Amino acid sequence: MDNIDANIYVIHYKRGTIVKNDGFYKPLMSGNFFAKEKEPYIGDDTHANISDKNRYFSELTGIYWVWKNTHHHITGVCHYRRFFTVHPEPFLYQLKRYLYPIVGIGKKRFGLIYTKDVENFKSKILTKKELLEIFSRYDGVLPQARSLNYTVEEHYRRYHDIHDLYLLRSILMEKYPEYLEAFEAVLRGKSLYANNICILKNPHYESFMEWWFDMIFEFERRTDMKKYVGYQKRIIGFIAERLLTVWFKKNQINCKELQLIYFKSFKSE
Repeated sequence: MDNIDANIYVIHYKRGTIVKNDGFYKPLMSGNFFAKEKEPYIGDDTHANISDKNRYFSELTGIYWVWKNTHHHITGVCHYRRFFTVHPEPFLYQLKRYLYPIVGIGKKRFGLIYTKDVENFKSKILTKKELLEIFSRYDGVLPQARSLNYTVEEHYRRYHDIHDLYLLRSILMEKYPEYLEAFEAVLRGKSLYANNICILKNPHYESFMEWWFDMIFEFERRTDMKKYVGYQKRIIGFIAERLLTVWFKKNQINCKELQLIYFKSFKSE
């Protein structure tokens, strides 16, 4: 299986690397359209691209570039500080995650291994060999679903504009009514695939991207994007997470869920 063409693109918005550009992991600078100085990585502002939408689309401009300008048997994306791992969370880290909310330090999310120890943990980042072993039995990889305190709908109502979800429902009714049942089930549930990252075999990858960006662009077309300010400017990233969860709910792809290593300490170049 070593000859299988598999790549994971590492989405950046600032310089600095945890993994080398080794032919398996490929750094990609998102929003490169706005860069005053071009970065030493591939930018998402070449060939077919939407880099100029980055202020609202966040990592999705990089993900779009990968979809439109590359082709692999297996394609994935992760973030420059969040990487998939097959290694279990160390017991001390599990204990901290359990104790922190009790003593009032703050809650650590399940599915994320928070660490500042880059040197010790970068060796635990998913390798190509590990990925191919997974894909001998599965068709995709997702991050472990995030458990919410509220339903997905109530969570969105509390932190964003609930009318965004109403608009998504309207678009689905018109364009993809077969997804409505999955959409409503996701909204009633309390779990979400966060961060807009996954790894998929073709043709699942192509099918997902086609549907995902069709929904995203239709939402953008029907929305006054200028109304989103500050943190809410990341609107497309927020709705994309919900849509990703809906697509996987509907299509029931045979996926393996993996934890993410979240490198809290990161020195940019």
